[in-house]
Amino acid sequence: MIADPARYPRRILLAVTGLSPQVLTETLYALTAAPSAPGFMPTEIHLLTTTMGKDLARTALLHPDGGHFHALLADYPQIGQPAFDENRIHVIRKADGTPLPDIRTPEENACAADAITALVAELTRDEDAALHVSIAGGRKTMGFYLGYAFSLYARPQDRLSHVLVSSPFENHPEFFFPPATPRRLTTRDNTHLDTATAAVTLAEIPVVRLRHGLPARLLHGQAGFNDTVIAVQESLAPPRLDIDLSARRVMCGNRAVQLPPARLAWLAWWATLARAGRPMLHWRDADAKSYLEIYARVVGRDADALEQTAKRLHEGMEKDFFEQNNAKLERALHDQLGPAAKPYLLDRSGKRPHTRRGLSLPATAITIS
Repeated sequence: MIADPARYPRRILLAVTGLSPQVLTETLYALTAAPSAPGFMPTEIHLLTTTMGKDLARTALLHPDGGHFHALLADYPQIGQPAFDENRIHVIRKADGTPLPDIRTPEENACAADAITALVAELTRDEDAALHVSIAGGRKTMGFYLGYAFSLYARPQDRLSHVLVSSPFENHPEFFFPPATPRRLTTRDNTHLDTATAAVTLAEIPVVRLRHGLPARLLHGQAGFNDTVIAVQESLAPPRLDIDLSARRVMCGNRAVQLPPARLAWLAWWATLARAGRPMLHWRDADAKSYLEIYARVVGRDADALEQTAKRLHEGMEKDFFEQNNAKLERALHDQLGPAAKPYLLDRSGKRPHTRRGLSLPATAITIS
């Protein structure tokens, strides 16, 4: 699908708030009704906050008697009726599931980071959805985590912004958006303000998108902040392959990869070839005996699996055996490393039936013991 967010069937606005729920209505106004609005009409809205923030949002935004979210929709019918109710106000919780009233300690900040990351990961799974994230509300750490999570998970159609409200309307407790019929507000020093002079604009924030560095388990499952950051760091780090045959341990960079003995031996065989300066091979040139020697070091020379494999390869390498082991190895690496598996996958050269395969890692990046 194209990357124009306004043309996606599901359009999501996500914001974090604390004690200033008006950030949501200001952002929604700037997106849809302001003179410079980009025309992104959300079909649903999600809010991430604390229990105190939820109470404020419920009263100030959603209350049937004067809720400002309902007032905004009534004043500007072009916005439509985006889905937003109490069920779409997500409360940050502690590790034991207890809702957080506020975010003050390092532990509570860690819970906020995990909650924000998990929600952004969830909302970016739908390929038919475009996500618009506002970092204007909540504590500064919440805005930072939300922006960071966006950088980790954002796709081309997703956008990040901060809403800008002109002074002295910014932080005025009675200002939620410029109403269609201007109102008079009073400041603490009894100065009168005309909402007709208020300017609410959206500053879109460009980010580096790092989604390609995330493994599938974080794209499709629960996403913690620290695990996600580590995964991206590993995908950007110089590749290094360390294989311990006796311990049956494989390290791809700083990540341990679990491989069954036959797959581990197959990877070690390719790594041995790369270290010897023979990284690319056609299956007819593959030496079955050298693979069996490595397999023996992994499972032991009396293992039944070794005996069965030796019988199969007693006349040399088989094409099916070669191709099946390559496919199974690459599938295992993909499943555990995601896009970070790329340096450890087998390259191809030449056209069929003369295709050659092999590791492209330099010999200095490989250790086998």
